[in-house]
Amino acid sequence: MTELLAFLFPAVSTAGLAVLILATLLGGLVRGFTGFGFAMVFMPLASMVIGPVAALGLIWCIDAPFALPIALRNARQAEWREVAPLLLTATLALPAGIWLLIWLDRETMRWILAGLILTAVALMASGWRYHGRPGIPLSLGVGVLSGLFNGMASIGGMPLAVFWLGAQRNDRHKTRANLQTFFGVSTLISGTILWRNDILTMTALTMALPLMAVYGAGMWAGTHGFRLADEATFRRIAYAVILLSALVSLPLWDGFVGR
Repeated sequence: MTELLAFLFPAVSTAGLAVLILATLLGGLVRGFTGFGFAMVFMPLASMVIGPVAALGLIWCIDAPFALPIALRNARQAEWREVAPLLLTATLALPAGIWLLIWLDRETMRWILAGLILTAVALMASGWRYHGRPGIPLSLGVGVLSGLFNGMASIGGMPLAVFWLGAQRNDRHKTRANLQTFFGVSTLISGTILWRNDILTMTALTMALPLMAVYGAGMWAGTHGFRLADEATFRRIAYAVILLSALVSLPLWDGFVGR
């Protein structure tokens, strides 16, 4: 078993492996429960162990087999007048985000990642609401941020969560459909770009294989929780888990996590 783990997770300590498993489970719970948030939970925690660049490739490999069929099931319920312009600008901004990820050093990227996530949670939890139907300029701007954040840390859902989850006009079912559809299409696009930049590697694939089972279990539990929880509980749980992940991932605590 030790040899197998060493093959699947090269240069990852026992403590680091525990962090990856916990991050995958919590991320799956949030993803199944809210329709977004896997990367917002997983990425900061995984970056503690393997660094942001490797974590970006790993998260794509874990999520892609789930995101694509989920997107197909939700596509008919999505509001495409909102989804389409966001996808367009997100695609155009994605390469710039990847360039920043490669150019910035590991610790700086982790500080930026945690800061972005904490800011997003603060906005969502503050009660801020966008009133009315969004126009094209606003949708395009949110798409640019989504693509930029997706390339930097696979957290393209963060600006969308602030945009859609906080909006009064959408109920949570419509929000989930929009997010799931967006994620499915953007997964195909980002996968191509990540592969061309050598971020999708065989190491990422082998690490992802056992973590997929953990992710699937978390998504199953989260989906059933979504059916049982009311609107207030739905939001509180999502905010709390994302907030905790961002705080724990701060480089201040690196001494407590082996590599």
